[in-house]
Amino acid sequence: MIAPWPAARPSRPLTQHGDADEAMAHGTTVDHLTETYRAHYKSLLGLAALLLDDTASCEDVVQEAFIRVHSARKRVRDPEKTLAYLRQTVVNLSRSALRRRILGLKLLSKPMPDMASAEEGAYEQLERDQLIKAMRGLQRRQREVLVLRYFADMTEAQVAEVLGLSLGSVKAYGSRGIAALRTAMEAAS
Repeated sequence: MIAPWPAARPSRPLTQHGDADEAMAHGTTVDHLTETYRAHYKSLLGLAALLLDDTASCEDVVQEAFIRVHSARKRVRDPEKTLAYLRQTVVNLSRSALRRRILGLKLLSKPMPDMASAEEGAYEQLERDQLIKAMRGLQRRQREVLVLRYFADMTEAQVAEVLGLSLGSVKAYGSRGIAALRTAMEAAS
């Protein structure tokens, strides 16, 4: 019976059928792996390129795959399966690289929201103060209609119901109120 990981034996040429079986028991040879590297490096690089987005990562993944297969070459009993083993290793390493990237992006600190500059904040405050002053200068009904319509986001029918006015009156107060506001804001500017 052949041991799963036999002790190193001196190499000898394969001449008989029994010797070939014995070589397969040793696993993939370094020479076979070197030939596989020469023949399939570009195709494996292409496989990695389909999964990853930059050339450096693709090259790293393919190199790492060859290193791992080289270190585990005795477990690959059938040298014909070396390429399949390499392909699967490239796919797995590419997945791992993508997972690390995604995790890294999640752990990055979130950028601060776009904040207005101090000048913009002061200008907005000034406009808000001017609007409040202009609103106070409106007639009571105009102010009520505009506040309910635009700040409380009610429909004209809802404003009419709340204030106990007709729909026509709400429209009239709203239109006159906006005109008065426009005049007051232009005067303040």
